[in-house]
Amino acid sequence: MAVATLELVLTLFLVVMLVSQIFAVKTKLPYTVILVFVGLGITAVSALPFLGSYPILNSFEALLQETGSFYESLARGGLFVGIVVPPLIFEAMMHIKAPDLRAVIRPSIALATAGVIIATLVSGFVLYRISGLPLPVSLLFAAIIAPTDAVTVIEVFRRTAVAPRLAALMDTEAAFNDATAIVVFSIVLSWVTLSKISIMSAAFNFAFSIAGGALIGLLIAVAARGVSSKIDDKIAELILTISAVYGSYVFASGVGASGLIAVAIVGLYFGNVTMGKTIGPESRETILGFWEVASFVGNSVAFLLIGFETSLVTFSQSIFLIVVAYLAVTLARAASVYPILAIFNQLGERIPIRWSNIATLGGVRGALSIALAASLSVSTVLSPDDVRTITSMVLGVAFISIVFQIPILSRYLERDSTSSQLANGKIGA
Repeated sequence: MAVATLELVLTLFLVVMLVSQIFAVKTKLPYTVILVFVGLGITAVSALPFLGSYPILNSFEALLQETGSFYESLARGGLFVGIVVPPLIFEAMMHIKAPDLRAVIRPSIALATAGVIIATLVSGFVLYRISGLPLPVSLLFAAIIAPTDAVTVIEVFRRTAVAPRLAALMDTEAAFNDATAIVVFSIVLSWVTLSKISIMSAAFNFAFSIAGGALIGLLIAVAARGVSSKIDDKIAELILTISAVYGSYVFASGVGASGLIAVAIVGLYFGNVTMGKTIGPESRETILGFWEVASFVGNSVAFLLIGFETSLVTFSQSIFLIVVAYLAVTLARAASVYPILAIFNQLGERIPIRWSNIATLGGVRGALSIALAASLSVSTVLSPDDVRTITSMVLGVAFISIVFQIPILSRYLERDSTSSQLANGKIGA
């Protein structure tokens, strides 16, 4: 991509962000849904054959095509997970307070681990029985689509007042289940392509991914706090947090552990320890402001990516499979959420049924699943048609869940918040 074109793509991106944010504020529509439709619209317009040979129109068409190509390379090059997701997870986790996390840590980890495995198995076998797709294809799709999207959950919760414990439950699950999903995807892909898998090896990789990521994140967070105590400059401290976020991700990923879990631990430690003990008010304001903007930009990149990657033509051609896949995924989410949270409710965690409803509605699929689908390649087992089928279902389910579930979740959260305030006498008193 030429430098001039890259500058135009970045300018277009900033304009889209600004216009979408203003439109979201004016219309009260979810910002994320607007971005998906903007990306979808840009893709559709860039595919239109412009009549005549008008330099301005041709340049505009080329710019739109370059923008789509840039986003496609972002997904297929594996850059999305490593560049865009860490700031989102860090910014969300540093706002979770330790008491709220301790209150929900067990159910959130259960949802992020056992919940992902249950969802993969349920959706894979339901899809296999209903759609008639081969079992390997059904399970591989299920493994790709199993994780809830951290970007979506964090964005919705940021814009709606929810109980701190509920936000901690959902944000922690969303941050940690990415690691489980990547491990489960690798296991299923190995089984599909190699037709064999070592249970012991898979269990070790799973445990190392989670424990190794948590340990590396903790060590880097402690080291960053030590450095922070020696400096008193807001720019230096901001750079230190950036280094800790991306350094923990790169180091953990480099040794085969979960970089996303490492980032989550850094965020928790920074928000609960470093922020209150070694960082002054001025530096704290600078750091919080920067990461709020970084998170906003990351959200914009993620949801535009979904819009760019979604094709209405492919969507219409595969509508039956997509609807069946969406129903299977929704059933699998319910089959994992309600039993797990009910068990912990019986164990004294005090989890109301409406939290289970919110957790089920919050099982939105997004850009991580699209990035995993983009990593698929044709093999002796997976044909080009299989890869296209899986990719179409992933994009279709992500699109439906974002366009329909996000508005429903937002309205449910608003109604739940209003009902809670009425019950506590905060409205109409």
